[in-house]
Amino acid sequence: MTEDAVDSEEVRHVADLARVALDEGEVDLFVEQFATILAYFDSLDEVPEIEQETDLVNVMRTDEERACLDPAEALQNAPETEDGYFKGPRVS
Repeated sequence: MTEDAVDSEEVRHVADLARVALDEGEVDLFVEQFATILAYFDSLDEVPEIEQETDLVNVMRTDEERACLDPAEALQNAPETEDGYFKGPRVS
């Protein structure tokens, strides 16, 4: 990866999109850092591909039916209820 993979204008453009104010020293630093990051991505091309299907395993537990609270028990500690439902603050 060459150093001019990312130029200072592109860094300034990204900074403007992110609404970040950068001084000239920071722009130069980010140009170097972006070039290094892109070089790491290029190195991923050297990783060999594996021709193997991965076995998928269900790691989730099976759903089991179990007893639950009746509505009165569920609402007994609520600060406010209305018509058998939890009542929360108005949002709009």
